[in-house]
Formats: sequence, structure tokens, C-alpha cells
Amino acid sequence: MLIGKVAGSVVSTRKSENLIGNKFMIVHVLEPMQNGAKQLIAVDKIGAGIGEYVLVAQGSAARVGSGLENAPVDAAIVGIIDDGTGLE
Repeated sequence: MLIGKVAGSVVSTRKSENLIGNKFMIVHVLEPMQNGAKQLIAVDKIGAGIGEYVLVAQGSAARVGSGLENAPVDAAIVGIIDDGTGLE
């Protein structure tokens, strides 16, 4: 799991059928947690907003955690951080 900060959103009118109705957010991964990617696109089923710190699951955990087991999802916002000592 990663911690990141929501930087923006992505709108896609043409996409896989399994992704219709989902919101996509641009997440900046915090530097200590970066493993190659500095940014990623994550499905947001919980309503995170721009500027919020979030928990992001990747891989099969992202699909299961967002209820999209049959969708092409590699990252999902699974929590909004209320308090985190040492963020950024």
C-alpha cells in the first residue's frame, strides 16, 4: 500500500465497460514510498478530493478493495488519511 496526495482528476468518456461510472484521480506518490512511479491514476470509490492524502492499493488488492474484480484496475484509493505524522 502507498500513501499519496490527490493532485487532480481524469475524465474519460470512452473506456472499458467495466470502468463505466467510476471516478479517476491523479495521485502523487510521496517520495519515501516511490518505487519507480511518482504519479499514478487510481480509481476512487470513496470520494477523495484534491489535496487530500490517501491510501492507495495496487494490483489485485486494488481490484478487490474497490469491488472491481473483473475490471482493468491497477490502483485504487482505499482510504482517506485523517492524521498522519511525518507526511511530506
